Formats: sequence, structure tokens, C-alpha cells
Amino acid sequence: MTVTTGTDDGRNDRNDRAELARLLPPATGFDLPPGRHEHHRERLMNQIDHDTAAASAASARDRSPARPRLLRPSFLAPVTALALAGALVAGYSAQNGGEGSVRPGSGASASERAGQAQPVALVLNRISDAAAKSDVGPVRDDQYLYYRSKIQHGDFTSGKLVTTPLEEVESWSSQKPGPQMKLGLVRKDGSTLPVNAHLGDTEGTAPGIGRPTYRWLETLPTDPRELLAHLTALTPKHEGQDHDQAVFDEIGGLIGGGVMPPGTAAALYKAAALIPGVIEVPDAVDAIGRKGLGIARVDKQYSWHSEWVFDPETLAYLGSRSFLAEDTEMGKKGELLGADALIKSAVVDEAGVRPQD
Repeated sequence: MTVTTGTDDGRNDRNDRAELARLLPPATGFDLPPGRHEHHRERLMNQIDHDTAAASAASARDRSPARPRLLRPSFLAPVTALALAGALVAGYSAQNGGEGSVRPGSGASASERAGQAQPVALVLNRISDAAAKSDVGPVRDDQYLYYRSKIQHGDFTSGKLVTTPLEEVESWSSQKPGPQMKLGLVRKDGSTLPVNAHLGDTEGTAPGIGRPTYRWLETLPTDPRELLAHLTALTPKHEGQDHDQAVFDEIGGLIGGGVMPPGTAAALYKAAALIPGVIEVPDAVDAIGRKGLGIARVDKQYSWHSEWVFDPETLAYLGSRSFLAEDTEMGKKGELLGADALIKSAVVDEAGVRPQD
């Protein structure tokens, strides 16, 4: 990323961000399942950083003196990126207060935290075996997947990375086959909003990696190598982005969805073990401070450490966390980018109705 700094440039950073936010269209609902909003929002904004920095490199080299400044001039951002950022930023719903939130600065590098970690394939094979024993039955097309979680995220709107309070959200994801305009419901702080078709899906969003219904998940290959190749082909490529990390994050989004076919879940963990750079972190914590086994990878492009957290006894999925792996212009090493904790997942017959405990 090309950068310059100075006193006036600090004001320009804030002005650029404010202008970008002003140009974003308002969101009338939620276009992505909760829990994935923050990941995609931050990925998108960093991609804008990368693309606009490249477009501005020539003029930036002519500036004197050249000192660090985060480049995100709104007038250079593509129109499609602006529209998508608007849906993600304005439509993002995190979750409502709770104790045990992860504090900024609590992260550490993978090498510092791996300690006495076992080979990651052994750990993921254990998690895979546990997932294969799940007694989750088939989900009907007329049912909904219910998901309740707590989330906090890093807010960079002010030009300085700030961790938001922990919040709670509930969601109901439609399992209807074929393209759908209404994908379910999201509830936060007593308000309920529709989950709309993804941006650009004028005929509705079909089941797929961006809308992983139970029936779609059942169609995925269960051979780990075939599954990894399939998901790698489905994961969009962006210039300058670590594609292995993008695939790792997509798998994380799938396993973090709660309910899925046991055979698919088992294969996903074994597929993740085949991605270069994946490690075990034995002292991971989720958004509400639950300690567990971590499966992690560092995105070297953006210096982000992303990890999934599993119960050390049952190996059930607990949540995920990401933080800065190195000092960057976004913030200091260890500062939190996002964390979530899965509280409950279930299958229900009607959107807006909580499952019985």
C-alpha cells in the first residue's frame, strides 16, 4: 500500500473516510448473513486501499516529503465497490453487550502463541471426527437455520482502530431452494429486519458459497482434496490478495454458520488442514472469553491473524477472532479486528421464532 503522512494528511484521511461514507447508499436491510458482515466489510475496505493506492502511486511518488498516510480517496473507488461497501457498512449488524469481551492488544503473533501446538493436521482430524458424529438431521426446504451470537469488531471510521462493545444478534436463514429475494430475518436490540438478496442479484440470490443452505452444503464433495479444490475455484480472486487466506476465511464462514451436514463439516476441517500456513494455537479465546483450541492463519498481505476457536473437551465450534499480526497504519500489533462467539444454533420452522431450549 502506498502511503504518505503529515499533519494536514491526517485531516485528509478523516475527510477521505467521511466523504466515502457520505457517498455510500443507505441499506434497507441486511444483504449478508450476520457474522460474515464484518469480515467482508473489512476485506472490501482493504481491497479499496490496495486498488486506490496502486492507482495513486504515480502522484504519490511526486509528493515531498513522502511520509506514511493511509490512502483511500473516495473519488478513485470503483462504483461497484462503493455500492457494496454501502450495503456492508450501513447494513452491518453486530450484537448487544455482554461480559467477557476480548480487549484490544490481547492478541499475539502465531509464533509466540503456538507454544506446544500439535501438528495442525492431527488437531483438525480430531475436530473432523467429532463433527462427523453430530446428530443433526436433514433440514427441510421450508425450515430456517437459527443462529445467535455475540460479536465485537474494530471500527476504523475515525482513522484510528477502536474496538466496539460486545453486541448480540439473532438470525433466521431461509433454506428455500433457488434464487430468493428474501433470505431470512435478523434481530438486534428488539428490532427485526429482513435479510435481502445480495447486492447485484436482481433475480434473487441462489444457494452457494455466499448463501450456504443445508441442501447446497450436502452437494459439496466430501473428499478433502476435491472439496478444497472446489472451494478454491468458488472463492473470488482479487489482485494482491492472499488467495489461500481468502479460502481459509470462506471455510471459516461456512463452519461458523452452526448447522450443517456432518459429513460436510468433517470434510471441511480436513480440507482446511491442506491449506499452507494453517497452524494450531492452543490458547485461543472467543469473543466472550471462552478458552479453547485455535486453528489459525496469518494473512501476510494485510498482516491479519485469523483464528477459529473450539471447545477443548468436545471440540465443538465456539467462535472466531482476528487481530493485527504486526504494527500497521491501521493500529498496533495485537489490536482486535473482530471477534464472535456462537451462543446457539438450531433448526426452526418459522422465521422470527426462537428455538425451545
